[in-house]
Amino acid sequence: MKKRLLTLALALVMALSLAACGGNGGGDSQPSGGDSQPAGDSQPAGDSGSSGASGTVYYLNFKPEQDPDWQELAKLYTQETGVEVKVQTAASGQYETTLMSEIAKTDAPTLFQVNGPVGLANWKDYCYDLSGSAVAGELSSQDFALMDGSSMSGIAYVIETYGLIYNKALLEQAGYTADDIKSFADLKKVAEDITARKDELGFSAFTSAGMDGSSDWRFKTHLANLPIYFEYEADGIGDTDAIKGTYLDNYRAMWDLYINNCTCAPTLLSAKTGDDSVAEFVTEQAVFYQNGTWAYGDVADVGEENLGMLPIYFGVGDEAKQGLCTGTENYWCVNKNAKPEDIQATLDFMYWCVTSDAGLEYLCSGDHMGFVIPFKGNLESSNLLVNIANDYVAQGTTSIKWCFPTMPSEEWKNVLGSALTAYAADQTDANWETVRAAFVDNWAAEKSK
Repeated sequence: MKKRLLTLALALVMALSLAACGGNGGGDSQPSGGDSQPAGDSQPAGDSGSSGASGTVYYLNFKPEQDPDWQELAKLYTQETGVEVKVQTAASGQYETTLMSEIAKTDAPTLFQVNGPVGLANWKDYCYDLSGSAVAGELSSQDFALMDGSSMSGIAYVIETYGLIYNKALLEQAGYTADDIKSFADLKKVAEDITARKDELGFSAFTSAGMDGSSDWRFKTHLANLPIYFEYEADGIGDTDAIKGTYLDNYRAMWDLYINNCTCAPTLLSAKTGDDSVAEFVTEQAVFYQNGTWAYGDVADVGEENLGMLPIYFGVGDEAKQGLCTGTENYWCVNKNAKPEDIQATLDFMYWCVTSDAGLEYLCSGDHMGFVIPFKGNLESSNLLVNIANDYVAQGTTSIKWCFPTMPSEEWKNVLGSALTAYAADQTDANWETVRAAFVDNWAAEKSK
């Protein structure tokens, strides 16, 4: 039986992360108190799910890669309690659009998610106050609550980490180990050497940086987090209406490294997909693949003995102490406009997911979702990438906080992604100026809306 594990160091890192990057939104780390029980329902909010609640649950899931597990978990819950749970999963990159469509229907989602303070601003009028609910009581830290003033509008349900996943065997075939890569300069030297010997070695440095909707989020959001993080750190802020772009030269250097040392010509990246990147990695066509702990199931076939993860070194600060990018943009919200009995059923389902043996197995096991969850019942993970992330924290490295939930809008990301794609096809200073404008000027424009 898996041991329960609360990694205090990781919890502390994440508590600081959410505070610095606007994660709890209200500045108040304690719930406001009060009763989250829906009007007219005699059951305590967030009961175990066995109370015979008369309502139903409709969960609009954000993560396509977890859809099969959520479908199975919903069936298990229905079998145990008799409560109907419907799970619909939005297509990659289409969550906001799907939510806007679904929320207007008579049978709207009772459980949905936002990505942090920016997402909450769009949906706060739909968010039920979770203060005092049983599921909120299971949080390992109240810093994982997304607050709107005194109202607990959302609850984080997963802590995730990303970096450069790499194939140890291929790296060694190229004559290197992870100990040789402790900075951006080191990474650049290794990648360019692999490219120079690509025909001889039979593999590339990086998988293709696909820029279609199934893959571009890795670069217009996750890679773009780094110049935001370092600017916030330098300026001592957690958000801004006017990003300066202080570290965009570093962003360009990293993007250049990716697109000029990958499995295909940069001009082909607009048509490359996330599936292409995964296939290239697992078939040993490339050493490095930027992605996160959630991708373990995709890359496990490489073999645990061959899998590692490195920080995305950015050429800023004390790189020897830089850790992985750790945080969350996944907050559960309950639709306050749902029927009282459906709200109750949803609270029951959430509580069951984070306390029952079946729920914890599906959320935490590497055979299923493989999450680190910010709840008291979190299980020791069988996900190798999660354990690597925990090791980085234990070693005292400085995690890169997830500041991308403060990005102004999905439109901002899309404009940036288009500019990055155009630059990849024609790497001129003029085209990089378009990237800079998409990053800086469009930030101010979108924040002002």
